[in-house]
Amino acid sequence: MNLREKYDIPSDAVITIAGTVGVGKSTMTKALADALHFRTSFEKVDTNPYLDKFYADFKRWSFHLQIYFLAERFKEQKRIFEYGGGFVQDRSIYEDTGIFAKMHFEKGTMTKVDYETYTSLFEAMVMTPYFPHPDLLIYLEGSFEEILKRIRERGRPMEQQTPVEYWKEMYERYERWINSFNACPVLRININEYDILNDKQSIEPIVAKISYMLKQYRKFKKR
Repeated sequence: MNLREKYDIPSDAVITIAGTVGVGKSTMTKALADALHFRTSFEKVDTNPYLDKFYADFKRWSFHLQIYFLAERFKEQKRIFEYGGGFVQDRSIYEDTGIFAKMHFEKGTMTKVDYETYTSLFEAMVMTPYFPHPDLLIYLEGSFEEILKRIRERGRPMEQQTPVEYWKEMYERYERWINSFNACPVLRININEYDILNDKQSIEPIVAKISYMLKQYRKFKKR
């Protein structure tokens, strides 16, 4: 018996993993999908036509980049539900508007008009009863020091050149965002509670928590 059957998790469930850069979203996505026999959905970064331009000129390309992400994530979310669920998703559609677009606007790298156009489009496309929201959002959290350590250990060149202040601001924005997030149920998990890379069994207590959350949510929906 696999963990999905053991903990009675619906085969059509859609689970999204969220959290700041370096927190381990991709690792959790893979481990959870393996444990539940689900498919994975990862962000397609290498085919993004705006990413390099954006890093060269935030102000010029931030709006284009956010619109591209919105369209791609919207199509991917639609595909997941048309497929019949059974997915673990690396990063949610909600983070772009709640964190990244907002940050560009507040820092002056996106104009007020562009930000309002983007957010109204997001509201019309995503925040409606017609759009299928995930059954659960898992928010990975930990101390800033621990996350910074992981970013440094990961060693990606672009990330190593990024000032610590940027990661600190991103971390704080994520914390504010999750505290007011209510588009779907949230399960918060501290990254020190598991070690998937060295102990594959540490995923089971997380699966047990997912099962409990999904059952509670189903009871709530039936009321």
